[in-house]
Amino acid sequence: AGWAKVHAFTFGTRLTNITRHLAQRDVDAALAAAGAEAQDWQGGTRIGASLHAFNRDWSRRVMGQGAVVLLVSDGLDRDTDAGLEQEMERLHLSARRLVWVNPLLRWDGFVPKARGIRAMLPHVDAFRAGHSIATLEALGKAISETGDRGEKDRLMRLMDGE
Repeated sequence: AGWAKVHAFTFGTRLTNITRHLAQRDVDAALAAAGAEAQDWQGGTRIGASLHAFNRDWSRRVMGQGAVVLLVSDGLDRDTDAGLEQEMERLHLSARRLVWVNPLLRWDGFVPKARGIRAMLPHVDAFRAGHSIATLEALGKAISETGDRGEKDRLMRLMDGE
């Protein structure tokens, strides 16, 4: 119940809607179908272009009032001049809550140096690690508690202090 309101997309070099594949009851079959559909993972990540495609083609269709967007990405964008900051701002304005899960936060010394990360970070409500069971359990808090900001404030201070 409620999963009919969940939409899933992947992006590598392009945006791919995998929602219908994940509707299968067999988890292995669902993941195999989604993987067969999204075969662009070896060409580098074009986050700005993919978010532009989502904002243009899908945002109004799948993001009803109160939409919570969970963005899972390392933030390392292949195309640094693809309007990433503008597309993140547009996505953030369309969502009730935008939570970014980044596996690079597993390192204690993580610093937001990459241009893609620096462009994205100001436009999220929460910035969370996503590399272990414990961090994924904490993700529930970030999604449900509007005041939870994860590591965003600490990393924004690092960016401002440079």
